[in-house]
Amino acid sequence: MTGDPWLLLERELDLWRDSGRQVRFWLRDDDAVAPSPALDQLAQVAQRFGAPALLAVIPMLAEPALASRLRLTSWLLPCQHGCWHHNHAPEGEKKSEFGANRSATDIRGEIAEARHRLGELFGPQLLPVFVPPWNRIAPGHAALLPELGLVGLSCFRNYAIPDGRGPGLANTQIDIMDWHGGRIGRTPRSLVPEICSLLAEMRTAPQPVDATLGLLLHHRDHDDAAWSFLDAFLDRAVSHRAVKPVDPRKLFSLPTAG
Repeated sequence: MTGDPWLLLERELDLWRDSGRQVRFWLRDDDAVAPSPALDQLAQVAQRFGAPALLAVIPMLAEPALASRLRLTSWLLPCQHGCWHHNHAPEGEKKSEFGANRSATDIRGEIAEARHRLGELFGPQLLPVFVPPWNRIAPGHAALLPELGLVGLSCFRNYAIPDGRGPGLANTQIDIMDWHGGRIGRTPRSLVPEICSLLAEMRTAPQPVDATLGLLLHHRDHDDAAWSFLDAFLDRAVSHRAVKPVDPRKLFSLPTAG
């Protein structure tokens, strides 16, 4: 595209405003294990723009110091990110820790053990929400999550559980990282048209749709381009009347702080 990509976003949001509608916006960040300057930066961004972030923590790799750090902020909300973040997919298949090739017995045991460890670390601060590594979990395994005390599930884009079995689902739609092009932050010229296309699809759907846009982050991998995009996007989006930042807990019908 030519010209300023941010003007494209402004025009799309103006169309939402003119139609009297709002899009809910939320943040999810994956792969947390320890405190770091990048984690501090994420907390600062979330606070500055009034957008709490769901923080997906790798249970068996998480350091006790992470729990100590998160007790100092209400803007990063820990939840369970798989177990070990190990790939168990057969050779030639996309990476997955909880694919259909694994038994329900093994899945139950691993998730329960990992959830117990996170509970010991975070206590009541831990949200009963599951984020599978690589955003993949076989629907049959996803259906097991409620019996393990996990009422929410977050994956990516069009992931769904057949027949509505399993936990409440809130997917992210936009990944700001380019994993195949060098694990670098994507540019506004790449991201903004994609965001606007998704928003336009929601706005013009023949039947009412859930107007919620989730941004997927990975603070441990963010470069200057990723942080720059995040700041620029949030600065424009959350100040627009058509955008409503939403606490991730509300997406899963969980209580929020009073």
